[in-house]
Amino acid sequence: MKTTVVKSSRHELANACLNVLHQQGRFITMVASDEGERGLDRFVVRYLFAIEGKTEIVLVESVIPQDDPTYASVSSWLPATSWAEREAFDLFGLRALGHPDLRPLVLHEHWPEGVYPLRKEYAMTQTQPRDESRSWTYPQVEGEGVFEVPVGPIHAGVIEPGHFRFQVMGDSVLHVEAKLFYTHRGIEKSSEGMDLTQGLELAERICGVCSVSHALSYVQAIESIAHTEVPRRAKFLRVLLAEMERLYNHVGDIGNMCAGIGYAYGINHGARLKEQLMQMQDRIVGHRFLRGAIALGGVANDISEEKFTIINTTMQQVQQELTEIVEQILSHDIVIQRFAKTGVLSEEVARELSAVGPAARASHYDLDVRKDLPYAAYDELQFAVPIFEEGDVLARFKQRYLEAQQSFQLIEQVIEQIPQGDICVPLGELPLYSYGIGITESARGENVHFVMIGEGQTIYRYHVRSASYANWPAVAFAIPGNIIPDFPLINKSFELCYACCDR
Repeated sequence: MKTTVVKSSRHELANACLNVLHQQGRFITMVASDEGERGLDRFVVRYLFAIEGKTEIVLVESVIPQDDPTYASVSSWLPATSWAEREAFDLFGLRALGHPDLRPLVLHEHWPEGVYPLRKEYAMTQTQPRDESRSWTYPQVEGEGVFEVPVGPIHAGVIEPGHFRFQVMGDSVLHVEAKLFYTHRGIEKSSEGMDLTQGLELAERICGVCSVSHALSYVQAIESIAHTEVPRRAKFLRVLLAEMERLYNHVGDIGNMCAGIGYAYGINHGARLKEQLMQMQDRIVGHRFLRGAIALGGVANDISEEKFTIINTTMQQVQQELTEIVEQILSHDIVIQRFAKTGVLSEEVARELSAVGPAARASHYDLDVRKDLPYAAYDELQFAVPIFEEGDVLARFKQRYLEAQQSFQLIEQVIEQIPQGDICVPLGELPLYSYGIGITESARGENVHFVMIGEGQTIYRYHVRSASYANWPAVAFAIPGNIIPDFPLINKSFELCYACCDR
């Protein structure tokens, strides 16, 4: 993957990004960092774009001075950058001039004003008193018959906290505002000074069910810095692990979407098949969530022929049962009535917000980094990327089923074609303050990791943009026009993670 750097003054930043957009650029993420220690004055923002039809990342970079930490906002014409610019203001104090909404995003209302936890001088152990004078404001819809329904942040169940405030008329939703980041863990701050092996352990714990994807993004970022060529067998094993992870997530999500309408048949069988896959993973790599399987320079352990046989047998059984279960689910009239035309995300909004993964593809937004920016052994294997046009709950359900079918085929190909050879190699040289970008396609979409190397081969700056972070803003556009009881269903159809958003 080629990376091209475009340098811009902070006042011309918006124009520089617009030029990349006109070259068929697709916004991926923005990384802010405090780089005064390397002699810069003092902050740097980097906007990352993928170029359509090319295996290339264009990075627009601008230095922001300490005495005037402002820059030209990009969000007024590229809404997908809005959250990233708000986060940079929260955590670094970098003000995006012209941003339409610089309300706090990550730091909630009682965080003291003017305290920026990702600046280098802020200590990880530092605590802050509550500032009771600050408050949180929500957009409101005015008019006769309009009222407000708050939901969360504590929910009935085991899901993580998130607050949703609905402006409704009767049962019909006019507007919804989401407030997340209740359990922000400070992963990027805590990574500073870590050695690279510790960083890998941290990366695979960003999300409980995307361990392989996050670990792969992390190691690929570092391997790109070191110009390390991973052994071919390891590349095939990485595909195997990534598709096993994608598969158990998609199977579980098929059941979870049925939970959104209380359809016990789909709930129970989805959970049963997911459990079967996870037990198999425990037998293959020693961990139900596949943790510890990815290594810097390759994979941690080889897989024997005996274990390949176990995988193959399990896949054949699960594939047959999944097909029968999905056929049964989609033959139920009430399921179709609840799923069809519910929670529509238009292609236009998906593109404007740079949505990713199954949610984007179900809205006719054709992108998948396994084919667009191929990694591991994906460029040596055959697979299709299903696309739907409707953008509703039903499309997202079918999307996951068809993607699961592709995962079965990819796993079969890996088992049949995997070459012999080494599974891991040492890393090459990692120059001080060099950085790399790793992008993988998780079950929810792209997970993007940016890693900059510090003194003693440690982490200087680590930034994570998860697929859930990219897609949460899109959920708010899929809910208006529906009724409140459809919110759990719509939310489950996106199946976004709170944890890897609140990293």
